[in-house]
Amino acid sequence: MDAKVTAHGRFVISDIDKRVYSAFLEHLGRAVYTGIHEPGHPTADSNGMRGDVAALVKELDLPLVRYPGGNFVSAYNWEDGIGPKDQRPTRLDLAWHTSESNHVGIHEFADWCDTVGNEMDGPWQVGHKTATEYGHLANETAKALRAFDPKLELIVCGSSHSNMPTYPQWESTVLDQTYDQIDHISLHMYFENYDKNPVEYLALSHKLDSYIGTVSGIIDYVQAKKRSRRKVTISFDEWNVWYHERKSDAERMKSWGWPHAPALLEDIYNFEDVLQVGCILNTFIRRSDVVKIACIAQLVNVIAPIMTVTGGKAWRQTIFYPLLFASTMGRGTALDLDVDVATYDSASGPNVPWLDISGVHDSAGGIVTFFAINRNPTEAIALSLSLEGLGTARSVEHTVIRHDDLEARNTAANPDTVLPQKGQGAKLSGNKLEVSLAAHSYAVLRVKL
Repeated sequence: MDAKVTAHGRFVISDIDKRVYSAFLEHLGRAVYTGIHEPGHPTADSNGMRGDVAALVKELDLPLVRYPGGNFVSAYNWEDGIGPKDQRPTRLDLAWHTSESNHVGIHEFADWCDTVGNEMDGPWQVGHKTATEYGHLANETAKALRAFDPKLELIVCGSSHSNMPTYPQWESTVLDQTYDQIDHISLHMYFENYDKNPVEYLALSHKLDSYIGTVSGIIDYVQAKKRSRRKVTISFDEWNVWYHERKSDAERMKSWGWPHAPALLEDIYNFEDVLQVGCILNTFIRRSDVVKIACIAQLVNVIAPIMTVTGGKAWRQTIFYPLLFASTMGRGTALDLDVDVATYDSASGPNVPWLDISGVHDSAGGIVTFFAINRNPTEAIALSLSLEGLGTARSVEHTVIRHDDLEARNTAANPDTVLPQKGQGAKLSGNKLEVSLAAHSYAVLRVKL
């Protein structure tokens, strides 16, 4: 299969807000306790924060970490997490049916940040409201916050996911009531492959793109209706693959009491999920004109790129690597690529390209980086990539993540099963780059100008 891609320096989408490479940390399962915080661990600092985990978080170069929730925060009182630890109350977390010691609160989190930054439409939430009720409350709260500090960036809650029966009317109603007081509207989406159908699974980012496009259109409509000069953007503050342990966790939660920091939502990701996460990140890059913040959910142990063993090691899951590459190499200006490649129809929509690709121009560093995923399960893609209006291409670096087994996983015992490798065969001829992208593969191509 052939693919032709043209990148031109004058055809751009937007400068990428580095906050699209952010993460989410919730008091859920072992995300905090025995995740980032484990007093007595061989690497723990004086605050009980694990140094080995902090090192992996630093490696990701995350600009922002959303904390402390999530479903957890709907019944959370931040005052429980301040003051002497031995005087802090233990509370029942109604969201996840666990107990919360409050040994880590906002001060401990802020100190941790120094070493390394809500779904109101859901009827499952404590304090659930209709769009009208929530919009009124959010607007009044925003006015009070603006009076305190007009420089604050404020995010209003959008839909929990695009299958909610109230979507997209929720966005329209809430934005209509809050538009001139807020900066972003939050969206969430998780990705599943219960049917074990890779072709359909890897098309889900097409649905993500439509989700973003719909909400972007609502933003434009409300802005025009209000005759407003303010430009509200999207904070996609929960996203990830989540299905490996989801059903079994739901069953376990029915029978347990109120355990403290139990193993919960500890999905062990496979190679197939590398491709999915790569496609998701590419979507955010291509939608960087409207998506200004995005947080992978979550950061440690709970549907996370980083895993730990209590008292033992920490390691990188398979999905750590596409996030790492996007965060460290995907900063700059998103290029509006012209892509000519065969497509297929899926349940997520028609005309899904077999090649998913984004391009980022770092003008200061003199580098153009392309993130490319071959969705095709059997055919390699012969990619011909032309660079125009960007200067002279001098050299190329090629990195690949690929495994013959889509179910291959990194574990504590075998943490290096799926790893990035140096790619082979990428050739520059003038300002044209040619390379073969293997079936079901993820690649990073960095062209030095």
